Amino acid sequence: MPQPPSRSIILIAATIILSTLLALAGSVDGWRVGEIPGFALAIIIAFAVQWLVYIPSAIAQSDRVFDATGAATYISVTLLMLALSPRLDPRSIILTALIVVWAARLGTFLFLRNRRSGTDDRFDEIKTSKLRFLSIWTVQGLWVSLTAAAAWITITSEHSAPLGWTTWLGIAIWILGFVTEVTADLQKSRFKADPANADRFITSGLWSIVRHPNYLGEILLWIGVLIIAVPVLQGWQWVALLSPVFVILLLTRVSGIPTLEHKAAKKWGDDPDYQAYRARTPALIPGLRRK
Repeated sequence: MPQPPSRSIILIAATIILSTLLALAGSVDGWRVGEIPGFALAIIIAFAVQWLVYIPSAIAQSDRVFDATGAATYISVTLLMLALSPRLDPRSIILTALIVVWAARLGTFLFLRNRRSGTDDRFDEIKTSKLRFLSIWTVQGLWVSLTAAAAWITITSEHSAPLGWTTWLGIAIWILGFVTEVTADLQKSRFKADPANADRFITSGLWSIVRHPNYLGEILLWIGVLIIAVPVLQGWQWVALLSPVFVILLLTRVSGIPTLEHKAAKKWGDDPDYQAYRARTPALIPGLRRK
């Protein structure tokens, strides 16, 4: 059943309002480019990129570059903020490097996966409605801004702090998360590339420990980014806490695990092997099983 246009309009308006509030809070005690706070400028550019790429994508009714655009936004905006910063703070350089490495890897992986499959079934119905499709691109602007908030607020802050144990702890957690995500993606890609595994679900490697190890890695690395940023945050800049909170809620309650679990249940729900796999394997946290 088609979604009423009013829902897309409300979603777009709510997304812009939330982004504006985020920009106002995160811009306190930050440097400016002319009259525009650096953090607010980062968010403005993030949305502008989504809307510009949306235009040819809507005309072609194509979602092929959706994920790649998100990754490119992370990279370009983060590098631009570092370039505009009045000082080359070591913490900002570290955060920039971590985001660029993560976004380049994940963006390339998703783009190649989408290219092989030809489409992303998440958008099959959405892209036929220009307004609804626009709402998804707009939400991606908020997704990028919220996820990168801790790093962007730190890079655009007027405050600085020497590197300490929190920096090294954050880097260690980021590395753990990054390695977990990359390993899980590689294991699943190799599993699916084997014709013998057609219409089967993966239960080996990290996927034998939790059902969504790639999402576990994603959550860990953004927690690491926040920990690195913490010594700089002051006052309203603590809105950066929303970064990992948003990632956790998005992946566990909205479009990550719930979507994949629903699709898996439809496909293998009656399979005794899948039922056994679900019973013995926690969704996200190793060792945590449902009673």
